[in-house]
Amino acid sequence: MVKKRQGQVAQRFLIYFSGLLIMALGIVLLIKADLGATPWDVFHVGLYQQFGLTIGSWSVIVGIVILSVAAVISKEFPQFGAFLNMILVGVFIDMYLMIPFLSTPQGIAGKILMFSLGVVLMGYGIGLYISASFGTGPRDSLMMALTTKMNWKIRNVRGGMELGVLLVGWQLGGPISWGTFVFTFIIGPVVGFAMPQCFQFADAFLDKMDHKKSLIMPLNGEDSNRGADL
Repeated sequence: MVKKRQGQVAQRFLIYFSGLLIMALGIVLLIKADLGATPWDVFHVGLYQQFGLTIGSWSVIVGIVILSVAAVISKEFPQFGAFLNMILVGVFIDMYLMIPFLSTPQGIAGKILMFSLGVVLMGYGIGLYISASFGTGPRDSLMMALTTKMNWKIRNVRGGMELGVLLVGWQLGGPISWGTFVFTFIIGPVVGFAMPQCFQFADAFLDKMDHKKSLIMPLNGEDSNRGADL
């Protein structure tokens, strides 16, 4: 069961924002590694090839549909952060892509290293921003809704989602490489491994910030009393 957090809005937003930054960097490293599109990108390209529009348009349309399905399953209206996620991740990806030294390695060893780092960063970025309870993006909303509703393991839910989307995207004619299959089968376990650690980190960080606030407030009260006495 995922913990629902309330209060400490500024501190939670910092965790949420940091998680999206890390996740977006992971996505860009996967793109730059050039070892194969992710399953969802295969799906979006396949839809574009079959029905037109643009890849970006299909990304938004699919996101809205998935977010709606997740809302029906969880019986909860998506939080503001779910919509903010779609905007910020795109902005962060474009920002990272403009970094000149972030380029595709020449050798296969460098590509595999970049690909592996991208998967790890993406997994921990997902876990970190979800731990803030500010709302999850479309895919992660569906993952969390199924995990909570069906009491399934996160790694199995995420892996099943990626595999299902990959198969549909392949049938639609989307581009597939060996990196696509590797990503499909390892992203679920990586997210499942990272999620508990990210929630522990968020708990520790928020508790520490709350403790500091509790120490500052009495001091402010004492200063006010001293001023009144004077």
